[in-house]
Amino acid sequence: MIQFSINKTIFLQALNITKRAISHKNAIPVLSTVKIDVHKEGITLTGSNGQISIENFISVQDENAGLLISTTGSILLEAGFFINVVSSLPDLVLDFKEIEQKQVVLTSGKSEITLKGKEAEQYPRLQEVPTSSPLVLETKVLKQTINETAFAASTQESRPILTGVHFVLTENTALKTVATDSHRMSQRKLTLEKAGDNFDVVIPSRSLREFAAVFTDDIETVEVFFSNNQMLFRSEHISFYTRLLEGSYPDTDRLIPKEFNTIAIFDTANLRQAMERARLLSNATQNGTVKLEIVNQLVSAHVNSPEVGRVNEELDTLEVVGDDLVISFNPTYLIEALKAIDSDQVKVSFISPVRPFTLVPNNETNDLVQLITPVRTN
Repeated sequence: MIQFSINKTIFLQALNITKRAISHKNAIPVLSTVKIDVHKEGITLTGSNGQISIENFISVQDENAGLLISTTGSILLEAGFFINVVSSLPDLVLDFKEIEQKQVVLTSGKSEITLKGKEAEQYPRLQEVPTSSPLVLETKVLKQTINETAFAASTQESRPILTGVHFVLTENTALKTVATDSHRMSQRKLTLEKAGDNFDVVIPSRSLREFAAVFTDDIETVEVFFSNNQMLFRSEHISFYTRLLEGSYPDTDRLIPKEFNTIAIFDTANLRQAMERARLLSNATQNGTVKLEIVNQLVSAHVNSPEVGRVNEELDTLEVVGDDLVISFNPTYLIEALKAIDSDQVKVSFISPVRPFTLVPNNETNDLVQLITPVRTN
């Protein structure tokens, strides 16, 4: 029968991290619970939705947690309800005590609340991932890579492989990450400081977004481990498991053009603001597009919505070279691509009105490249 006391704030932080893996609308009812394992060394909180699982450890050594364990054991509690109750408790210290028939009494200040729990044995076992020879990544670098690519992954389940981000490590330090929904693509290359075993995996973009939310910037590095269809990201207190997508990712290298006929360099923020204005009206048009015209080194954007009105805007450029061009595209794709570019200037390169165009930060390194497919209009 479990009994412990803990700092409510620290407990709540750990519960909220674990909750990110828990879905309320799960086909398996037990997965709407949080598993609480109390042992001599501390408390492990576990949440899972079948796709991702999170284990969060609170140590008795952590002075901030003020964790005092009287008796050990395991129990399942309805996650959403339990977390709401804990957050509502009045005092800084929370006493947790299990009584008969898997019931739990929470005491804090003058408040006492009794909740019904379930047998921990009902909880599915997490698939074990071998944890020898980890790949060590800087959390900040990994999160930046996710921000630069995951947005371009597909949200359509018709081609499940495209809902993931393709991670490939070659020559032990050359990491390439790619996402595409077949209308646009984002690719980032980087060289790792610490070598690892080569791999080729596709990670669900939804899992990566959760990873970025769970691993805060104060966690400097994360260890990465693989099994056949699972991946584990591990820090000192958090273990984050995700299923990998099965199947082979399309060869995206051949999509990136090498030569262009028209190149324009913009201030990133200015171009994004102009596209935000254009999008307001393009949303009201049938095909939701913006027409970009490059004539005599002048660049302008046009939207014509019979119902709402028109946008005609001359765009400020830092440099324009090459042929005149008229091209139409979805402004949302360009806005999201610009958000992912961490550079004051962006270079946009075109081949023709019907071929994909690229965006790269206007700097010496060509480690981020984005591709957008134009829309054919009359």
